Amino acid sequence: MRLHRREEDHYYARRPKSKPRLALIRTHLRGHPFEFMTSSSVFSKKRVDSGTRLLIEAMTLPQRGDLLDLGCGYGPVGIAAATFNPNLRVTMIDVNERAVWLARENVKRNQIHNVEVRRGFLYEPVKNTTFSGIVCNPPISAGMKVVAAIIKEAPEHLEQNGSFQIVVKSKIEGKRLQDELKTVFGNVNILDRKGGYRVLLSKKAKNRVSAISD
Repeated sequence: MRLHRREEDHYYARRPKSKPRLALIRTHLRGHPFEFMTSSSVFSKKRVDSGTRLLIEAMTLPQRGDLLDLGCGYGPVGIAAATFNPNLRVTMIDVNERAVWLARENVKRNQIHNVEVRRGFLYEPVKNTTFSGIVCNPPISAGMKVVAAIIKEAPEHLEQNGSFQIVVKSKIEGKRLQDELKTVFGNVNILDRKGGYRVLLSKKAKNRVSAISD
């Protein structure tokens, strides 16, 4: 894959080399106030982007159990989920070490106590672990192979009837990823759509065997 900028400048780089330029976002999500410290070399550093905001507004949370925020960035989705349901144990993962540092700082800033932040690529930090739900704003700029892997590997990290929720751009990859979810999970529903985005939900059906190919 050809990149138009150096890899370290992208939000999915493991170790960004650009100098951090910190900023602070103050916003409301589902009517609740949040503060997020952001920086250069992380996704949507100036505001909570429209896709993330729609995912937060539309996502359905398990009543209790464990929730995974995959590709958490500086943490708005996982921190919001942990705030809205303090009975959940939320794990947040990102490959970008700067994003992980910011997410941990934002957990403290928003006084959240039911969150753990880990660093690693895709599901590596939660190997052999299952969750009641997975939420994800996928790194589209990293390529569709990465996004497809997120979907294909999701069922093995979900409990029976666990949910997988992802936000996608409707016109760019919406139909393709919707079909991918249908293939892998056998089901897919549109939770919400707005501003060119849609939030998709699939559930791990009992005894479902995922159609995974190399």
